[in-house]
Amino acid sequence: MLEYSYLDLYLPRGTTRETARRVLTEHAEYGHWELDRLRLYPDGRRYVRLRRKVLRVASTL
Repeated sequence: MLEYSYLDLYLPRGTTRETARRVLTEHAEYGHWELDRLRLYPDGRRYVRLRRKVLRVASTL
């Protein structure tokens, strides 16, 4: 069974689409995060949930 680690981001309403894209791209490229959920509120706030797989390494000893 896969396990995921989650990261919640809250972007304020003044955040432009370009800035939001840049933030999410950096998290995806350097932190290996993928988009799990994005919610855009009517007042312009954004709630973003990112996830990545948790790698469990089995001991070989």
